[in-house]
Amino acid sequence: MKHFLTLIALSVLLFSCVSSKKFKATKADYDQLQVKYKTDLSNCNDAKADLDRKRALLESENENLNKRIADQNKQIDFLKENSTTALNQLQSLSVVTSAQAESIKKSLDNLGAKDAYIQGLQETIAHKDSLNMALVMNLKGAIGDMNDNDINIKVDKGVVYIDISDKLLFKSGRYQVTPQAKIVLGKVAAVLKNQPDIEFMVEGNTDNVPYRSGVLLDNWDLSVKRATSVVRILQNQYGLDPAKITAAGRSEYHPLMDNSTPQNRALNRRTRIVILPQLDQFFNLLEPKK
Repeated sequence: MKHFLTLIALSVLLFSCVSSKKFKATKADYDQLQVKYKTDLSNCNDAKADLDRKRALLESENENLNKRIADQNKQIDFLKENSTTALNQLQSLSVVTSAQAESIKKSLDNLGAKDAYIQGLQETIAHKDSLNMALVMNLKGAIGDMNDNDINIKVDKGVVYIDISDKLLFKSGRYQVTPQAKIVLGKVAAVLKNQPDIEFMVEGNTDNVPYRSGVLLDNWDLSVKRATSVVRILQNQYGLDPAKITAAGRSEYHPLMDNSTPQNRALNRRTRIVILPQLDQFFNLLEPKK
């Protein structure tokens, strides 16, 4: 009887140990699944928030464009209505001859042609603005969450600007591009390469602190050498068409801020990539139709 009770006690103890191990293993698996679920959920929420921001930006831009077009159309309708009313009043009062009325009618017809011309210009501008916004979104998506103090992408008066701080691109007083900056330039180049018709200018800018070293006589030399260093990387390492690129130096004479503080001088030391507007589209509209 004593041996029988001992056997039962050992069995209960063994079963308890096995159950405890299974429970701990199951709990560990559950904890891992919880962590993975929370991580995946956080990533999904971040991606959704980013998409929502992009959609809101595009919707706002589209709303502004539609408002501009609507305002222009109202002005055109107002001019047409007033011109037609004035002509009818003149004819009814016999103030003008029929020949003069016909001349005025032709002038109104010309006004209608000019209206169509203006509308064509508006459509071209709206199309260009939409392309610029898409380009900015693609550039920001390619760059990612980089500090805005190091790189800033914006549209100003229909022109796309990419400002890259010299702190990211170069060491102080040097014009050799840093390895970290080459990675950033590669991301920018990948977006620009998908737009083969785009022409752009790489523009070097400095602060107003006098500089002279070796072959560099002043800030003019430094700004130009930094621009050409960036251009060579875009051409030689990332395959951008050199016929579409312009290199320029602005020295200290195109600052973003006054040079009164170290912080402002740091903002002024930058390399700017300017997406050049395709003026041939507007010149084609200006040419008389045959």
